[in-house]
Amino acid sequence: MSPLASPVRLEARISPELHATLKRAAEIQGRTLTDFVTTAVRDAAQRAIEQAEVIHLSLADQERFAQALISPPKMPPSLKRAFARRKEILRSE
Repeated sequence: MSPLASPVRLEARISPELHATLKRAAEIQGRTLTDFVTTAVRDAAQRAIEQAEVIHLSLADQERFAQALISPPKMPPSLKRAFARRKEILRSE
Protein backbone atom coordinates (compact mmCIF):
# COMPACT_ATOMS: atom_id res chain seq x y z
CA MET A 1 0.00 0.00 0.00
CA SER A 2 1.35 3.41 -0.85
CA PRO A 3 1.95 5.75 2.09
CA LEU A 4 -0.69 8.17 0.80
CA ALA A 5 -3.48 5.63 0.38
CA SER A 6 -5.71 4.95 3.31
CA PRO A 7 -6.68 1.34 3.95
CA VAL A 8 -10.08 0.09 2.87
CA ARG A 9 -12.16 -2.58 4.53
CA LEU A 10 -12.98 -5.90 2.87
CA GLU A 11 -15.56 -8.18 4.41
CA ALA A 12 -16.32 -11.79 3.56
CA ARG A 13 -18.65 -14.33 5.02
CA ILE A 14 -16.86 -17.63 5.57
CA SER A 15 -17.67 -20.85 7.38
CA PRO A 16 -16.46 -21.34 10.94
CA GLU A 17 -14.31 -24.22 9.68
CA LEU A 18 -12.53 -22.02 7.14
CA HIS A 19 -12.06 -19.31 9.77
CA ALA A 20 -10.47 -21.84 12.13
CA THR A 21 -8.19 -23.12 9.34
CA LEU A 22 -7.06 -19.61 8.40
CA LYS A 23 -6.52 -18.67 12.02
CA ARG A 24 -4.46 -21.82 12.66
CA ALA A 25 -2.33 -21.23 9.55
CA ALA A 26 -1.71 -17.62 10.59
CA GLU A 27 -0.71 -18.71 14.10
CA ILE A 28 1.68 -21.35 12.70
CA GLN A 29 3.40 -18.63 10.68
CA GLY A 30 3.38 -16.20 13.59
CA ARG A 31 1.25 -13.70 11.71
CA THR A 32 -2.03 -11.97 12.33
CA LEU A 33 -5.09 -13.33 10.60
CA THR A 34 -5.38 -10.10 8.63
CA ASP A 35 -1.77 -10.27 7.47
CA PHE A 36 -2.08 -13.94 6.55
CA VAL A 37 -5.29 -13.46 4.56
CA THR A 38 -4.24 -10.25 2.79
CA THR A 39 -0.91 -11.78 1.77
CA ALA A 40 -2.59 -14.95 0.48
CA VAL A 41 -5.21 -12.96 -1.43
CA ARG A 42 -2.59 -10.62 -2.93
CA ASP A 43 -0.46 -13.58 -4.06
CA ALA A 44 -3.48 -15.29 -5.62
CA ALA A 45 -4.48 -12.07 -7.38
CA GLN A 46 -0.97 -11.58 -8.77
CA ARG A 47 -0.93 -15.18 -10.08
CA ALA A 48 -4.34 -14.69 -11.73
CA ILE A 49 -3.20 -11.46 -13.41
CA GLU A 50 0.05 -13.05 -14.56
CA GLN A 51 -1.79 -16.04 -16.01
CA ALA A 52 -4.08 -13.67 -17.93
CA GLU A 53 -1.37 -11.29 -19.16
CA VAL A 54 1.74 -13.40 -19.70
CA ILE A 55 2.00 -15.37 -22.90
CA HIS A 56 3.45 -18.84 -22.40
CA LEU A 57 4.97 -20.45 -25.47
CA SER A 58 6.07 -24.00 -26.01
CA LEU A 59 9.73 -24.52 -26.88
CA ALA A 60 8.78 -25.03 -30.55
CA ASP A 61 6.75 -21.78 -30.55
CA GLN A 62 9.64 -19.91 -28.89
CA GLU A 63 11.97 -21.12 -31.64
CA ARG A 64 9.52 -20.10 -34.38
CA PHE A 65 9.09 -16.67 -32.78
CA ALA A 66 12.85 -16.15 -32.51
CA GLN A 67 13.33 -17.27 -36.12
CA ALA A 68 10.67 -14.83 -37.32
CA LEU A 69 12.53 -12.02 -35.54
CA ILE A 70 15.89 -13.08 -36.95
CA SER A 71 14.63 -13.69 -40.49
CA PRO A 72 11.27 -11.98 -40.94
CA PRO A 73 9.20 -13.10 -43.93
CA LYS A 74 9.05 -10.83 -46.99
CA MET A 75 6.39 -8.18 -46.80
CA PRO A 76 3.59 -8.92 -49.29
CA PRO A 77 2.79 -6.21 -51.84
CA SER A 78 -0.60 -5.52 -50.24
CA LEU A 79 1.09 -4.71 -46.92
CA LYS A 80 3.64 -2.49 -48.66
CA ARG A 81 0.76 -0.58 -50.29
CA ALA A 82 -1.01 -0.26 -46.95
CA PHE A 83 2.12 1.20 -45.31
CA ALA A 84 2.60 3.60 -48.22
CA ARG A 85 -1.03 4.73 -47.97
CA ARG A 86 -0.71 5.21 -44.21
CA LYS A 87 2.38 7.33 -44.76
CA GLU A 88 0.49 9.50 -47.28
CA ILE A 89 -2.43 9.95 -44.91
CA LEU A 90 -0.19 10.94 -42.01
CA ARG A 91 1.69 13.48 -44.14
CA SER A 92 -1.56 15.16 -45.17
CA GLU A 93 -2.71 15.71 -41.56
